Amino acid sequence: MVSAIDDLLSHNRSYVKTHGHRELPTAPRLHLAVLTCMDSRLDLFGALGLDLGEVHLVRNAGGIASDDAVRSLLLSQRLLGTRAVMVIHHTRCGLETFDEETLQDEITSTLGARPPFRLGAYLDVEEDVRSTVATLRSSPFIDDTEIRGFVFDVDDGELHEVVD
Repeated sequence: MVSAIDDLLSHNRSYVKTHGHRELPTAPRLHLAVLTCMDSRLDLFGALGLDLGEVHLVRNAGGIASDDAVRSLLLSQRLLGTRAVMVIHHTRCGLETFDEETLQDEITSTLGARPPFRLGAYLDVEEDVRSTVATLRSSPFIDDTEIRGFVFDVDDGELHEVVD
């Protein structure tokens, strides 16, 4: 039985044959960074009409403004010239399906250690987008020239802006 990783490596060998050599600049052409969820249902290249080299995608569970996400956005802005941040959360996210404290307690009981980080559970996706945008705007490490939040509908692909 072929593992998923081996299958992807096979796809990569085919991709290399058709990709051709092209040297893209490190800085994203649109000077934009997108903080979004790791959910595999989000095809942001397709949904936003993006191509390689146009934006930085920072992905984690829930698209939350974790220390590591802020680190990535800081480097994106300071070293690679991004000037705007787009926060994209989505409908039917797994982070809406559990209670933070209950899961933290279960993990502690099962593994014998409590995670030192917030898991990111929430009840209202639009409120969570507002909270993430507010966290980024208040960070001394993020240039808040333009930070806007959106919700992506995983069922129909529509993106709608969440206003403050």
